[in-house]
Amino acid sequence: MAELLTKAMKTPVAKPAEIARRWYLVDADGVVLGRLAAEVARVLQGKHKPVYTPHVDCGDGVIVINAARVRLTGKKPEQKVYFRHSGYVGGAKLIPFKRMLERRPEFVVRRAVRGMLPKTALARQMLKKLRVYGGPEHPHAGLATESLKIES
Repeated sequence: MAELLTKAMKTPVAKPAEIARRWYLVDADGVVLGRLAAEVARVLQGKHKPVYTPHVDCGDGVIVINAARVRLTGKKPEQKVYFRHSGYVGGAKLIPFKRMLERRPEFVVRRAVRGMLPKTALARQMLKKLRVYGGPEHPHAGLATESLKIES
């Protein structure tokens, strides 16, 4: 009986040193923001790999280009508002999506991806592997990247 217990199948657990990291390049031109963020969050967490382990950062890096050309569906471009507060009385700032997309398109994508990651220290570590650029140019041209297609 003890012999059978030792030969039982074990769940594989990924170790940080054994994880092979890759970089993916995503073109956000015309892609719906939520779908883009969901797919990028999935890759950052490593859920696309068979060795996915929830308590280990086994995800890959993602470079997002053309963040300024991301889109929203329906009436969201007119209705969506970003909220922040300074901490002082009357310190609330409401910034419409269109203005935020014009001024800081990188923030829009990063914020959407951050909202789809778990709210832990591990998520902050995963977010460090995300690079977002408003236009088509990025400084990672020498890096070996794979293209990641996202259906819009």
